[in-house]
Amino acid sequence: MSRRRRDHVADYVIVGAGSAGCVLAERLSADDRCEVLLLERGGSDAGPLIQMPAALSHPMNMKRYDWGYATEPEPGLDDRCLAAPRGKVLGGSSSINGMVYVRGHRSDFDHWVTMGAEGWGFDDVLPHFRAIEAAPHGDPVWRGHHGPLHITRPAADHPLHQAFLGAAEQAGYPLAADYNGAGQLGFGPLEQTIWRGTRWSAANAWLHPARRRANLALRRGLVSRVLMEGDRAVGVELLRRGRSERILARREVILAASAFNSPALLLRSGIGPAADLGALGIDVVADRPGVGRNLQDHMEIYVQKACRQPVSLRRHLSLLGQARVGLQWLLTRRGIGASNHFETGGFICSPGAVYPDIQFHFLPLAIRYDGRRPAGGDGFQVHVGPMRSKARGSVTLRSADPLTPPRIRFGYLTGPEDAADFRHCIRVSRELFAQEAFRAFAGEELAPGPGARSDAELDAFVRAEAESAYHPCGSCRMGAVDDPEVVVDPQCRVIGVRNLRVVDSSIFPRITNGNLNGPTLMVAHKAALLILET
Repeated sequence: MSRRRRDHVADYVIVGAGSAGCVLAERLSADDRCEVLLLERGGSDAGPLIQMPAALSHPMNMKRYDWGYATEPEPGLDDRCLAAPRGKVLGGSSSINGMVYVRGHRSDFDHWVTMGAEGWGFDDVLPHFRAIEAAPHGDPVWRGHHGPLHITRPAADHPLHQAFLGAAEQAGYPLAADYNGAGQLGFGPLEQTIWRGTRWSAANAWLHPARRRANLALRRGLVSRVLMEGDRAVGVELLRRGRSERILARREVILAASAFNSPALLLRSGIGPAADLGALGIDVVADRPGVGRNLQDHMEIYVQKACRQPVSLRRHLSLLGQARVGLQWLLTRRGIGASNHFETGGFICSPGAVYPDIQFHFLPLAIRYDGRRPAGGDGFQVHVGPMRSKARGSVTLRSADPLTPPRIRFGYLTGPEDAADFRHCIRVSRELFAQEAFRAFAGEELAPGPGARSDAELDAFVRAEAESAYHPCGSCRMGAVDDPEVVVDPQCRVIGVRNLRVVDSSIFPRITNGNLNGPTLMVAHKAALLILET
């Protein structure tokens, strides 16, 4: 039997009920000797706007579910400020994301080892991917069949999805049997974290079943800082209903608050570049210059075509169309509402790349990811972008006030090859749309448009229109303890302090191929085992 729970003290205090936090809470509380307290500022994930897959563009634009962050003006993007959504809700960003499941390429994780993250090579992380997955369609040598995360492979039977796959094959690219299996190269259906027509977030997979346990508690509020006694983390300060509370940890404090909020919490707690902390009047606990540095993201561009036949999803965008979709989903969990509609995509290599470095998501509709600016008529598009830009950004504090959002800069398009990489992405996309498979559908090009052909014209289009793929990571980099730019060691322990870990996408040494929710869940599963072994 577990000890009686007291809300103000627990063995493990986890900050953030997002993708990583949900996994940690479930895994740590599976040991009934451990009292686990999970802290989250956001509210419930119940309701159709989150649970209906096709409604994905709504929660990421709602203050109720999103932190509402934006970047600083980005010089490489004509000084535009880009939205930087992160989930402020149970399930975190897994409750507002696009539900595309990608592990990353095995070389991504092997590269982590070369950056000092010993024990995080592909052979090390594969068992954890298999443990989290319920992907019975995959080869059991590579894929998990009995994990809590239901992963489905869509039918992709819409005529435009079929045209996209046909075009890829006609252009000479392979069709991938399972890009999360033995090989990533090629085109095929994009796996979805959708189960029986419902978004299968980290909250649905891990947290909600675990909340029945007596040794797991959930408490709402904003964590303002980590409480320190010397170099030891002893708890956190929680702002709740206008009051400050002390939440104490007998064993460890674990930050799982996102690539934006985890470094901001460390900085407010006195862990970071000493000069920056001193300028804000924050007492220095550990001088770690890497906190908030190394921020990375994927960026993408939309290549859009008008569709000559009325087969796109546009007819479902009207108020009546949305009402019909919503009603069918509410009654049956089927139909248009039961898919994210990113049902096909692929990974290819640019010239000279040793493993895939370009990702495609195809959508049978011409519209922005956030649901804004739909095309005036039927259309379709591919979201495409390079995977491994050398651009690096930062998360810094504007002030020590926890209610003030951090300053976020990605440095988009500042990598030495970024402009050329995007031009290549656009030209490959045009090549795909020019194939025979699209002859019956492809009309005029809507974006970049027939007038954008030269390098200069394409560069101007990318600067004006490129958007984040919402894959932030790297701002609390994991690596060797003797590297001054590293924040956590390979056990996810913050270097220079005791009883404090960071477990989320912020610890990625380098961004992985594709969407980041899958690798984030894996990191949390592996970290939970490391914590319990300690």
